[in-house]
Amino acid sequence: MNERLTGAAAILCLVTLYFWGNGTLPVTAPVEVNYAQTAREMLAAGDWISPQIYGNYWYDKPIFFYWELLAAFSVFGVTDFAARFFPALFAAAGLLLTYCFARRIYDERTAFWSVLILGTSVLYAVLAKLILTDMSLFVFFGGTLAAFLIGYYEQRRGYFYIAYVCAGLAVLTKGPVGFLLPGLVILVFLLVRRDLCALGRICLPTGLLVFAAVCAPWYIYMYLTHGADFVNTFLGIHNVLRATVSEHAKWDVWYFYLGIYFLGMFPWSFALPLALYRAWRVRPFIDVRTQFLLAWAIVVPVFFQLMATKYPTYSFPAFLPTAILTARLLTHNPRVLRNGAVLGMGLYLAVVVVVSNYSDRDGHFSGKGASALLSQTMRAEDLLVCYGDYTATIPYYTGHPMYALATREEIAQRAPKEMSWNSKNVMPFLPIDALPADRTVYLVVERHAFDAFEENFAGQNWEELGTLPTEGRAKLRVYRRAVHP
Repeated sequence: MNERLTGAAAILCLVTLYFWGNGTLPVTAPVEVNYAQTAREMLAAGDWISPQIYGNYWYDKPIFFYWELLAAFSVFGVTDFAARFFPALFAAAGLLLTYCFARRIYDERTAFWSVLILGTSVLYAVLAKLILTDMSLFVFFGGTLAAFLIGYYEQRRGYFYIAYVCAGLAVLTKGPVGFLLPGLVILVFLLVRRDLCALGRICLPTGLLVFAAVCAPWYIYMYLTHGADFVNTFLGIHNVLRATVSEHAKWDVWYFYLGIYFLGMFPWSFALPLALYRAWRVRPFIDVRTQFLLAWAIVVPVFFQLMATKYPTYSFPAFLPTAILTARLLTHNPRVLRNGAVLGMGLYLAVVVVVSNYSDRDGHFSGKGASALLSQTMRAEDLLVCYGDYTATIPYYTGHPMYALATREEIAQRAPKEMSWNSKNVMPFLPIDALPADRTVYLVVERHAFDAFEENFAGQNWEELGTLPTEGRAKLRVYRRAVHP
C-alpha cells in the first residue's frame, strides 16, 4: 500500500510538472509556431477543416492536432498556456495508458515503475511541453498496439475494434504512418510467432470499416475541396519525399535512432541494453507479451532508420514498450528504481523551475520580445517585413502579416516547387526593390543578416528601435522607416 501511494504521488507530481510553467514558455520557431499560427488563422477564419497559414492552405499535417489547438484557443484564448495545454494533457494520458496496459498484461508493480520510467525520461518530459504532434501520436499509436495485444492475448475481439479506432485517430494526427507502422509491428510479431492465421481472427473487414469511418471523412473532404494539390503536397511531399530524400542530410547516419534511445531514455538509458539482452538470452522462455513488446520496441526505430529523413521524435512511440521492458528488468532492484526516479524527477523539476521563471521578453528563444516592442507603436496600416531567416513567431504574437524581404532572384529560387523542400516556404515574400515609400515600414533583421543589412540598406533612414536580447549575443534588431511629409 505504501508503495502504491508513493507511486501515485510521484505520478501526480509528474503530471503537475507537465502543466507547470506553460503560461510563461513562449512559442518558438521554426516548428512550434507552424502549428500555433495555423490554428490561429483557422480560428480567425472560422474554418476548422482546412489548415491554413499566411493566408494559404497548408497540407503539412492532418487535422487532429489542429483541432486540439483550436479547442484550447477557444477555451483559454490564444495564449502560450493554451498552445501547450493538449501536449501536457496527452502526456498525462500517455502515462495513464502505460499504467493500464502494463497492469493488464503484467502486474501493478510493473505498471507503476513503467510509468515512472517513461514519465521521467528526457524525451517524454520534453515532448510533454512542446507544441508538436508527437505526444498525441504516442497515445493513439500506443492505444492501437496495446488494444491489439490485449485482444490477441486474451482472445477478446472487442479490443481489436478499439485498436482500429486508435489507428484511425493516429492517421488523423500524423498521416498514413499511423496505420502502416502499427500494422508492420503486428505483422512482424505474427511472423515471429508463426501465427499468420491470426490475421483471420482480428476482424479485418469490419475493423477496416471502423478505421475508415474515423479518418476517411476528413481526407475525402480535403480531396473533394482541394483536389490534386492536397494529394500531391500532403502525400507526395510530406510523406513520399520525407521517406526518399533526406531533409537533414547530416542526420542520415546509421546510429541516429540508437543515439536518440540513449539520450531520450536518460536516466534509464543504462538499463536498455540490459533489458534487451536479458530478453534475448532467455528467448526460449519469452512469452507472447514480451515478444510483442520487443517487436514494438525494435521495429519502430528500424523502420524510421530506413527512411531518408530522420527526426529525433520519430522513434518516440517505441519508448512505451521500452519503459515496460526496463521496469520488468529492474522490478527486483527497488533501490535502482528509486534512485533513477529521484534523479529523473529532480532533473525535470530543476529544468521546469528555471524555464518557468525565465522571461523571454528579450527574445532569446522566440520573437515574443520583438513582437512586444513592435506592438508599442505599429499600426494596422503599417508594413511589417523581415530580413534574414523568417522569424515566424512575430506574426503569431503581433497578429500582423509579415513579409520576407529578398531579391527577385532569391524569391524565384525559394518559391515552392513540386516535390522539393521549397514547398515549405509558404510565407509571403516581398522584393527588396518593391518596398513602398509611402507607408511606414517596420523591419526585423535576423542575426545572420546583420552585415547584409548594413551593406544593402545603408542611407535609407532606418531608425533602430531595439536589439534583442538586450544582454548577450544579439539575435534580432528592429528598425522603423517612417513616412516623412
